[in-house]
Amino acid sequence: MMSTTCHNIDFGTRVPDLVAVGSSSNASIERHWVKSHGKTFTSKVYGARRMVCSRQNISRTRLFSTNTSQSLLDGVGERTAPVLDLKKETKVPISLGNLFEVVADDLQTLNQNLQSIVGAENPVLMSAAEQIFGAGGKRMRPALVFLVSRATAELAGLKDLTTEHRRLAEIIEMIHTASLIHDDVLDESDIRRGKETVHQLYGTRVAVLAGDFMFAQSSWYLANLENLEVIKLISQVIKDFASGEIKQASSLFDCDVELEEYLLKSYYKTASLIAASTKGAAIFSGADRSVTDQMYEFGKNLGLSFQVVDDILDFTQSAEQLGKPAGSDLAKGNLTAPVIFALEKEPKLREIIESEFCETGSLEEAIELVKQCGGIERAQELAKEKANLAIKNLQYLPQSNFRFALQDMVVFNLERID
Repeated sequence: MMSTTCHNIDFGTRVPDLVAVGSSSNASIERHWVKSHGKTFTSKVYGARRMVCSRQNISRTRLFSTNTSQSLLDGVGERTAPVLDLKKETKVPISLGNLFEVVADDLQTLNQNLQSIVGAENPVLMSAAEQIFGAGGKRMRPALVFLVSRATAELAGLKDLTTEHRRLAEIIEMIHTASLIHDDVLDESDIRRGKETVHQLYGTRVAVLAGDFMFAQSSWYLANLENLEVIKLISQVIKDFASGEIKQASSLFDCDVELEEYLLKSYYKTASLIAASTKGAAIFSGADRSVTDQMYEFGKNLGLSFQVVDDILDFTQSAEQLGKPAGSDLAKGNLTAPVIFALEKEPKLREIIESEFCETGSLEEAIELVKQCGGIERAQELAKEKANLAIKNLQYLPQSNFRFALQDMVVFNLERID
C-alpha cells in the first residue's frame, strides 16, 4: 500500500508562502497552485482547499498545501526582465565599508552596546558572547534594521532614529548570535568565521546555556519595546529557527528533497529573521501597512538570495575563505540548491549521497559532479531571481541614500558569486 508523507505545522499568525503541511492545517491559510518546475504534479480538491501531490516513487508521496500570497517559489524559472541590471549598475565592486557608511555611526553605537546588554552578572556567558561578537561578523542584520529605519523614517517625517529602532537592531543581532551558537553545537562545527566555536572552547553545556541565555535576554528586551505586533513578529522567528533545524535534521541524505522544501527550510533558518528585522524597522517608523508588508517581502527575498549564495560558496570557495571546511553541508547530508539541481541530471550523484560517502574520495567526487552538472549555474539563477524580487520590493521606498544602500546590499550579495 502506498504511504503518504504529510507534515502538519502550526504557523501562528504569520505563514510562509509555501509550506509542507497535512490536511489538518489552519483553515485560514490561503492557498494557490504550485509551479511544477519540470516535475509531475497531481492535485485533489478537499473542500475549498487544493492539495498538490508530488509523486517521487510508488512508496513516497509528498503533500503540499499552498498560499495565495506570494510564494517562496515566486520568480523561480521566470524569464522576466530584471528590475535592476546588476552588471550595468555596478561598475566597481561594492565593499561592506562603503555599503554601511551611511549608518556607520549607528553600527558603532550598536557595537558598544551589544556586550553590555548581554549582562555582566554572567562572566562565563559574557566570555562566550565576546568570542562570537568579536569574531568578525558583518553585522548585516542590524545594518538592515538601520537602513530600513532611516529609509522609512523619511516617509513618516522622523528626523532621527527612535530608541525602539536602536533596541530592535541590538535584539536582532543577539537572536542571530544565539542561533549561531546553537547551530555550531548541532552541526558539531569547530570553526566559525575562522575562530574556534563557543562549544569547542567552553564545551557543549556552556554553549547551549549561552545560546539559551541570549535568546531569553533578547526576549526580555523585546517585551520591553511594548509593541505587540513587533513582539509577535520577532517571537515567531525563534520558533522558525527550531522548525528549520527539525526540517533539516529530518531530510539529511534525502535525495528526494524538493526545491520548495529547501526554500522553506532556508526561510526558517535565514530569511525569517531578516524579514522580521526589516518589517519591524518599518513598523517603528510608523510606516503604512503597504510599506511594512513590502519591507517584509524585501527581507524575505534578500534572505533567500543570501542563503542560496552561501550554499553556492560552500562548493566554490576554499576552507580558508569560508572559515569552515569546504563542502561541509554536503558532507553532513544537508542537500542545498546546487545539489538539488544537479540531482536532476546525474543519477550517479544520488548513489554517492545515499551511500553517505562511505568510500574514500566519494565526497570530492560528489562535489565535482555538482559542478559538472550545472548545479552551481542554476543555483546562481535562483539567487538572482530572488534578488530581482527584493529590488522590486524597494520601489515602495522614496529615493534616498538609504534606499540606494539597500539596493547595493542586494547587489553585494550577488557579487560574492560573480
